[in-house]
Amino acid sequence: MKYKNEVIINASRDKVIELFDNPDNLPKWQKGFVSMELIEGKAGEVGAKHKMHYKMGKRDIEMIETVTKRNLPNASSGSYEAKNVYNHIDNYFEVIDAGKTKYWSENEFRLKGSMKLFGWIMPGAFKKQSQKYMDDFRDFVEKEVSGS
Repeated sequence: MKYKNEVIINASRDKVIELFDNPDNLPKWQKGFVSMELIEGKAGEVGAKHKMHYKMGKRDIEMIETVTKRNLPNASSGSYEAKNVYNHIDNYFEVIDAGKTKYWSENEFRLKGSMKLFGWIMPGAFKKQSQKYMDDFRDFVEKEVSGS
């Protein structure tokens, strides 16, 4: 399953990248994020692997993030593997003007087992969750920029 999402952020691309590229900010915009631990390589560089923990309702989710591309401030990519789920995300950041940035992503999900059935029954749930994270990131950045 492949799809795209996008959001316009009222902030400079430099500010967007500064906040996006700091893992300490993840709990400020990714609901359910618990922790992140470097398990291989150098943090943030291509090939680095992180173990990430999320709490989604009553479910504890552990996934492995692998940085696959790092071309900031233009793009950043990674793969995320959890039980029965593989997700690859390409993130792009484009200057619209001095105070606006277009942030878009291309997602590819590969599902197995029970998740394959869930993806078939509710394919829109994945795109909706991705958009929610993007919207929450936009709101976080704009709040940080405005100082409120």
